[in-house]
Amino acid sequence: MNTLDARGYSCPEPLIMTRAALEKGLPLVVMVDSMTPVNNISRYAANAGYKVSHKAVGEDFEITIEK
Repeated sequence: MNTLDARGYSCPEPLIMTRAALEKGLPLVVMVDSMTPVNNISRYAANAGYKVSHKAVGEDFEITIEK
């Protein structure tokens, strides 16, 4: 499982980082620190045909992207 820590970055940086990380394989877990990248990454991944789920982890969020 690939993991990407995008906490501390402002949009669109987490999305750009996620797109690059998806090329390395699935499943991918992305850590972010606000709902804006959760929404943007989830929408992008769903439109690209991936299965997406997210959950709160403390004050952060964990997005899981799978085929």
